[in-house]
Amino acid sequence: MPNFKVGQILNTESMQLSNEEEDYNLSLSKFESMLKTNKVLFFDSEEFEEIILHYLDTGKAALAKKALKLALEQHPKSTGLKLVQVEMLVYDDKLDIAEKLLNELYAIEPNNEEIYIQKANIYSKRDQHEKAVELLKIALQYTDDYADVYNLIGMEYLFMDNLELAKESFIKCLEEDIEDQSALYNVVYCYEFLDQNEQAIIYLDNYIEKNPYSEIAWHQKGRLHYGLKDYENAIRAFDYATLIDEEFLGAFMEKAKALERLGKYDEAIESYSRTIELDDATSYALLRIGKCHEKLGNKVLALKFYNETVHEDPLLDKGWIAITDFYLREQNFQKALFYVNKALAIDNQNRLYWKRYATINKQMNFFEEAEFGFRKAVEFGDTELDTWLFWVDILQFLGEFESAIHTLLQAAEYFPEANEIEYRLAGLYFMIQDTRKAKFHLSNALRLNFDNYILIEDLFPVVWTNKMVQNYIEKHKKQ
Repeated sequence: MPNFKVGQILNTESMQLSNEEEDYNLSLSKFESMLKTNKVLFFDSEEFEEIILHYLDTGKAALAKKALKLALEQHPKSTGLKLVQVEMLVYDDKLDIAEKLLNELYAIEPNNEEIYIQKANIYSKRDQHEKAVELLKIALQYTDDYADVYNLIGMEYLFMDNLELAKESFIKCLEEDIEDQSALYNVVYCYEFLDQNEQAIIYLDNYIEKNPYSEIAWHQKGRLHYGLKDYENAIRAFDYATLIDEEFLGAFMEKAKALERLGKYDEAIESYSRTIELDDATSYALLRIGKCHEKLGNKVLALKFYNETVHEDPLLDKGWIAITDFYLREQNFQKALFYVNKALAIDNQNRLYWKRYATINKQMNFFEEAEFGFRKAVEFGDTELDTWLFWVDILQFLGEFESAIHTLLQAAEYFPEANEIEYRLAGLYFMIQDTRKAKFHLSNALRLNFDNYILIEDLFPVVWTNKMVQNYIEKHKKQ
């Protein structure tokens, strides 16, 4: 574990930053004062650039355009201002005008890297990403800011879905500027997309050797270990991230999830609780705390946190389902039904919720409601064998033999070798006196699993007493 120490910022560096910020604020207030008084004041071209970019960054396009107009009046030959003008034209999708202006600037300053960068930006906007990369590679020959250009090249490769070359570019960006957090995120994204999680961890280990105080690198390393189900190493990495930044909410949240996976529920609760201390309580954290308490057997506390979850976010269906499942385990079906209806009111196309609804109604002997629930579960994508069988058994109980047969034939498309389906089809065809089909399916069922013929006795006692059925089973037993 690195020996973390509290770093000191040099006084001279601090003073320099302070003076730069003061000059910047002074220029801004001077410009805004000029707008109010209509007095024309002089600014150098770099001051104007900073003012314009400030307004663009803060979404004040009208003020940015006003500042640019005044700037070009005072500095009509400034290449820097004209490049800002190009940037604004591109922002407004006036690509042809921007390109024309760039060609004029290129004739004057062919070695200006910003011209190539802006030309690349135009090609990128036109979805001509290969040409954009070509121009950015030329910009590399003239720039002092290699990191920025490599980052732009990486983004172009991302647009082309060339994750391998994108990864290489972002790595080069980090070699030039190890503090570039967006490039670090992008490197990890590329590794993950390429399913190279182990290689990503090796890369991050090397990165951390050079920059051990990067909480982002430790956090990403933890995420990768978590994805590989290496929860112990994930927790260790998240610990480092939170040592560097004691308010790193995401790292505390991820650490809690890893602890929960390891069954360390008390520690998980502590970590989830830390996220609530750092920010407003989230329904997710409250829900997970409730789950941990339930695992620990703290039923009262579990229910308390589940209720807090739905109070925090009444539209979180998972919260209502957590309460549903709590009461299901307690076999309090009346309350479970109340809460599953709350969840269905939010998401009425969730097959898992409909299955719960059906199961609860079945337990309460509300068979028509249970049948409806199983039908909806299948309608929304539940193709589990037990769902089909529960549904069919209820249809049979309700005397809807034809519907039960139709449903089983649908189920057989998913489970052509399921003896449970064949025995039920045999029983139902005997019930409607279609002996030919009944024998066919009984034969299939006995072939698939002879010992399971007890299903006929359990589900179709009337059919079981039929001598023909008994003889048919005996005949197969001897084969």
